[in-house]
Amino acid sequence: MSRPSHHRAAGAHSDDLVLRELGYTPQLSRRMTGFGNAAISFSVISVLSGCMTLYGFGLTTGGPAVMMWGWVIVGVMVLFVGAGLAEVTSAYPTSGALFFMAHKLGGKKWGWYTGWLNLLGLLGAIAGIDYGCALFTGALLNLQFGFAPTPRKIILIFCAILLLHAVLNLRGVRLVNLLNGISVWWHLVGVAVIVAALAVVPTHHQSAQFVFTKFVNDTGWSSNLYVVMIGLLLAQYTFSGYDASAHLSEETANAQVAAPRGIMRAITWSWAAGFVLLAGLTFAIQDYAGTQGTDTGVPPAQIFLDALGPGGSKALLLVVIVAQLFCGNAETAAASRMIFAFSRDNALPGSHLWQRVTGGTPRAAVWLSVGVAAVIALPSLYSPTAYGAVTAINVIGITPAYAIPIFLRVKNRRRFVPGPWHLGRWGVPIGVVAVVWVAFVTVLFCLPQTRPATGGLMTVDTFNYAPAALVVMLVLAALWWRIARRGYSVPAAAVDHDMADLESDVI
Repeated sequence: MSRPSHHRAAGAHSDDLVLRELGYTPQLSRRMTGFGNAAISFSVISVLSGCMTLYGFGLTTGGPAVMMWGWVIVGVMVLFVGAGLAEVTSAYPTSGALFFMAHKLGGKKWGWYTGWLNLLGLLGAIAGIDYGCALFTGALLNLQFGFAPTPRKIILIFCAILLLHAVLNLRGVRLVNLLNGISVWWHLVGVAVIVAALAVVPTHHQSAQFVFTKFVNDTGWSSNLYVVMIGLLLAQYTFSGYDASAHLSEETANAQVAAPRGIMRAITWSWAAGFVLLAGLTFAIQDYAGTQGTDTGVPPAQIFLDALGPGGSKALLLVVIVAQLFCGNAETAAASRMIFAFSRDNALPGSHLWQRVTGGTPRAAVWLSVGVAAVIALPSLYSPTAYGAVTAINVIGITPAYAIPIFLRVKNRRRFVPGPWHLGRWGVPIGVVAVVWVAFVTVLFCLPQTRPATGGLMTVDTFNYAPAALVVMLVLAALWWRIARRGYSVPAAAVDHDMADLESDVI
């Protein structure tokens, strides 16, 4: 298949030449390696964040059987989605990622709404990751100092974590790259240490039958099938954020190959590590009801405490918290690049502010990312089920945004020109499976997660406000489209005085 000129680039300037021919003048510092690119998606997926923070949700919505088999099934389906996204990323390696792909393959309006969905998912992810980290920090403080993890105190810890991530990201992509490299090893070694400790130290373990077949329904819903389906949120929430590799492609060397490989490596590594972690935790449960009702507010902390005692539990909690800090930092980097890219094309209110780059870093976009994430998590002050809704916001925002470019690639298969990393004749069937799966989980996670005790109307404690957040975002996007659509423009090509020199150097 013939390829346009931006796929023929080679040599030291090839990445910047590709970017220019896609329409943008390079502004960000290209200092990320292929390993670093995979590391940022692996850090954002973070099995020590997603699996741990939603473990209590999993104990209620299906129990061990749904957690374990749900992880396997969701992992397979996410590989389809990841492969479809990786193929399109290879063709369009820009910080805008999903919305740029949708614009190129479907037109201006496709790109606009994909960008807003992507933005909702990314900001929801920061809120979910950092709020989960705050919960685990509260549990550690509870064990160490008798700290009472009230919602108000957890929100204060959450805001402090957001501030930390803003400061780290303001230091530039070189530090982000370094931290992501450390994060990979911290996660892998951390999972190994946790599972080994839970396997060796406790005198009692659950049976394999318990781990792989025990079903628990404490949701209030009578339909076990419904509970199984909403129980998939644990795995689907964890398996999100791998678009970070695409968002950091303008800062990655050999981006057309490194970014798609980064997506696939991150999903595969996470699939293996997460299965081992969930099995290790579940085998080590000493008291199921006590784990669910733990005073620490975090069921995995109670598993550590029952299995290892206070000293061991504190050490493992510290391992988890550091991993979650790595995860939130990586997600902040990805979200800020999305905001920068979307603003570069004049798609956000105040775009002239958020597109500013200082020292190779979009500083204003970093502050906007953490600021909006703080607002998203505020309902957790009033509703104990709000955290589940925050994680659902991430899924119903970002997962459809993954599927739209894949859908458009399938729909426009005859004019789609793949990049160096592609699926060949399998691109269309893989894309179809990916789109069907995304449609399923998007509808699924808009549904109520907990049935009202009276069987009547939803209350503050049981309402899933994720669909409301989705509607608000889409309404805002529609209103802003009417106001700003004339200014929104994805360029066809970047033309400046360096272009001719770059082409002559490469050719």
